[in-house]
Amino acid sequence: MAAESIYILPYVLARVFRPTFLDVFDLTNLELGTLFSTYGTVAFLSYIFGGVLADKFSPRKLLSFSLIFTSFGGMVMMTYPSYTILQFLYAFWGFTTVFLFWAPMIKATKIIGGEEKQGKTFSFLDAGRGLVASSIGIIGVIIFSLVVVNDISSASLSDKKEAFKYVIGVSSAIVFVIGIIVFYNLKIDSSEDQEIGNFDEMKTLIKSKSLIFIGLIILCAYMGYKITDIYSLYASEVMMFDEIQSAKIGAYQQYLRPIVCIIIAFFTDKTGNINNIINGFLIMLIGSILFASGFITFSLNSLFIFSLIIVATGTYAVRGLYFSILKDARVPILLSGTAIGIVSIIGYTPDIFATPLYGYLLDTYPGIKGHQYVYLILSVFSILGIYVSLKFKKLINSW
Repeated sequence: MAAESIYILPYVLARVFRPTFLDVFDLTNLELGTLFSTYGTVAFLSYIFGGVLADKFSPRKLLSFSLIFTSFGGMVMMTYPSYTILQFLYAFWGFTTVFLFWAPMIKATKIIGGEEKQGKTFSFLDAGRGLVASSIGIIGVIIFSLVVVNDISSASLSDKKEAFKYVIGVSSAIVFVIGIIVFYNLKIDSSEDQEIGNFDEMKTLIKSKSLIFIGLIILCAYMGYKITDIYSLYASEVMMFDEIQSAKIGAYQQYLRPIVCIIIAFFTDKTGNINNIINGFLIMLIGSILFASGFITFSLNSLFIFSLIIVATGTYAVRGLYFSILKDARVPILLSGTAIGIVSIIGYTPDIFATPLYGYLLDTYPGIKGHQYVYLILSVFSILGIYVSLKFKKLINSW
């Protein structure tokens, strides 16, 4: 619940309601991408220092405080502020959702999984995240469709703003309540705040080749995850769905995440987490080539859904497993927060450049052409992901 609700306000709403989000905030795809880039820049600096923080303080405290602080940003968002204020808001969220949250969340999961069930635990984590994201998305779609009294195609901008304000308000309340639940119910600490982890140990970990490989694997997989931001836009611009239908596509595809991750959870620790990551990149490559080909156009709804499922399946398979291979990097549990910060600062750099790049291509080449270029980029990163994963596998087999 915590791991996905923290991203409802900065990410999930824009992903599920992409066409509406652009409309009510009067943004281009590039401008929205720049907001995500602002978030990513702050997050980039937060990953490494947040990693050290996670080795010093209780995950229970860090996770709950970050959720509560993040929810406060929703009140600002409900006012439909200027683009400048939105930049500051996304910078604020880059701090609250990463510096205080990310490494403690991954470390908590790693502790729960122990030495033998890392693949299963991280897969169930991402399954739960997908279930929360899709459920919140569906709740948002229901609220939006109920408040918009008229047909969505004839609804005015003020009608859409009024309806979307309710979506933001309910989402903010959910994030706040989950923060309170985490504070009183997350009981995984062997002890409270611990004075462990420092920057000297960080220097040692940075020299680890295995951590660099994990960071690159995450980077390639995250390029695929950023594509999920534009599924609803593809449905709107290319498949000619209306805004509510497009939002449903954005929400429903999230249900693939728990399905894929739960299936993987039951066999991955036995078949090898890195082997399943390689398979995930292969599936992602097949789906991205289908979209990049330009074959998926208006009236080919079945092919659109089929190709979306392929890309999403590969993406969620890799995403559910990439932190599980930290076990193979032989990182001590007491330094896992710092290690998470190191691989995250490499792996999540697409937060800085991917969304502005995708936004530029979508604005410069309207319609299917821009989407083709986006999926062509994903094809390249899928191939790179396969290559780096094979290098990592060779490295750990040599130990």
